[in-house]
Amino acid sequence: MLGIRTRRPPLFGGVQASDDKDIQVQIPEQESQANLWGEARLLLRDLLFALMVAVLVVVFVVQPVKVEGTSMLPRLHDGERIFVNKLVYYDEYRWAPKIERGDIVVFWFPDDPSKSYIKRILGLPGDTVEIHEGVVRVNGKDLSEIYLDSRFNLSHRSQTPVYVRPNYYFVMGDNRDHSSDSRIWGLVPKKYIYGKALFRYWPLNAASIIHHENVSPAVPSPSSYRPSVQETPTEDYDQD
Repeated sequence: MLGIRTRRPPLFGGVQASDDKDIQVQIPEQESQANLWGEARLLLRDLLFALMVAVLVVVFVVQPVKVEGTSMLPRLHDGERIFVNKLVYYDEYRWAPKIERGDIVVFWFPDDPSKSYIKRILGLPGDTVEIHEGVVRVNGKDLSEIYLDSRFNLSHRSQTPVYVRPNYYFVMGDNRDHSSDSRIWGLVPKKYIYGKALFRYWPLNAASIIHHENVSPAVPSPSSYRPSVQETPTEDYDQD
């Protein structure tokens, strides 16, 4: 009778790393530490990238500002905080948004550039702006300003026509009875405008997109209107 010798299998758990060069024995603690370090590096990279994007956005795209005063009632209230779109400063480029009639913009006050004002654009370069019994006329056409509130516009004063020179804008507050604007101190140089109101973020219960009414469609082109006009009481500001 032939005796068949069989090889006993190794005991469970007796396999060593040296038994087979293709088998790698992983130590759980070392593997866990390596994974944590790798995840930490990825998280740090993402945080740095997000920080750089945030800095670029603040420098070139948006800027937070605080509304001070009541000249833009009822649209904007004293103490509210908003983001402004700074791309309007680059409107000479095709991709940048343009400054349009009806826009609410933030600019450096021409008589004291250390101060910032927020007003609404009503006169574009080349326009002729006049006020007749409280109604704003641009190039001979009355503006339909549905955003105004009669409670803040009780005065019906008139003003003779004013020609808006190239690279300048005529601005007014929505609270016409309590607003220091182009009616008083003149035009705003284009280079002084640094933002267009974009979003109200404070107070939280009033957070909302700031809409800009387009009051331009019914306004004739400047070339079709040439009355006798006066220059506004403003100094010349170089357009750098």
